[in-house]
Amino acid sequence: MKKRVIFLIPVIVFIGILILFKTVFFVGFVPSGSMEPTLKTNSIIFGMRIYGTLKEGDIIVFKHEDSVLVKRIAGIGGQEIIVDETLYKVPEGYYFVLGDNRDNSWDSRFWENPYVSKESIIAKL
Repeated sequence: MKKRVIFLIPVIVFIGILILFKTVFFVGFVPSGSMEPTLKTNSIIFGMRIYGTLKEGDIIVFKHEDSVLVKRIAGIGGQEIIVDETLYKVPEGYYFVLGDNRDNSWDSRFWENPYVSKESIIAKL
């Protein structure tokens, strides 16, 4: 009987850790230089899946089309921002995002729909 209990402890701990990383914590990998110098290429990042209000300057992880991306919020819902001489009116509940390395970043400036919805955000760094 004691052997069964001892065997169950690591299984329960593993399941608990797995649940934490699926619901609270986020661990990811930065495959490109779009956020350099802030986030180096090939670095591992840690974020929180539970976060409060997002604001300009926050770094987020989100789903865009078939990719998971990491970018900095440059505009929040209700704002008008000018980037590269183009005016963007960010709708409520959405965000305009840019990479820190503007010359090497596929971000809101280049997307057909340039806004990230709150529902597509996975975590905040």
